[in-house]
Amino acid sequence: MTDFATRRVMMVDTQVRPSDVTKFPIIEAMLTVPREVYVPSSKREAAYVGENLEIGSGRVVLEPRTLAKLLDALDIQPTELVLDLGCGFGYSTAVIARLADAVVAVEEDEALAAEAQRGLSAEGVDNAAVVVGRLAAGDAKHAPFDVITVQGGVEVVPQALLDQLKEGGRIGAVFMEGALGVVRIGYKIDGVVSWRQAFNAAAPVLPGFEAVRGFVL
Repeated sequence: MTDFATRRVMMVDTQVRPSDVTKFPIIEAMLTVPREVYVPSSKREAAYVGENLEIGSGRVVLEPRTLAKLLDALDIQPTELVLDLGCGFGYSTAVIARLADAVVAVEEDEALAAEAQRGLSAEGVDNAAVVVGRLAAGDAKHAPFDVITVQGGVEVVPQALLDQLKEGGRIGAVFMEGALGVVRIGYKIDGVVSWRQAFNAAAPVLPGFEAVRGFVL
């Protein structure tokens, strides 16, 4: 029988802590949430590898280092409402749920959404809800959000999403240019989101976050 608890500690000690992630709530959440529960059963043995884990249809669970550094930069507080876009099987949502007051996870793949809700319910995560809908449309019904996280790559962030961010709120995403990417954190001040670079990372671009390609003769 695989000792996932030991692998979890090793993941934090070798992938998270060395990446300058020092906030205790993030360390504690990643030591506690069983990553192997939130991946396809065929990928459970690979749940703790230090790279993006493919879950089908061009989608991934972000590598532990990327997720930890993203959450570190966003500095989610226990009173905040978070929108988690592209939750996949729900791992990011489960981690964020330990940091925030409540999480709304959006997944446009109905099968993935059902798996995420099943996993979260089985693990007793009662402050998170999974909504089926277009990732790029967010969830206007529960807006505004203190924090928005995008669990995959983006080329552009639709204005409709930025409109769902509370004044003073933060949004974090992996901006991709070709094979290279950088995580940027956006801060909404006076109704305008200004972006700052945080660290390098890479992930497949999520549906609805592609840049419109100009027609070239």
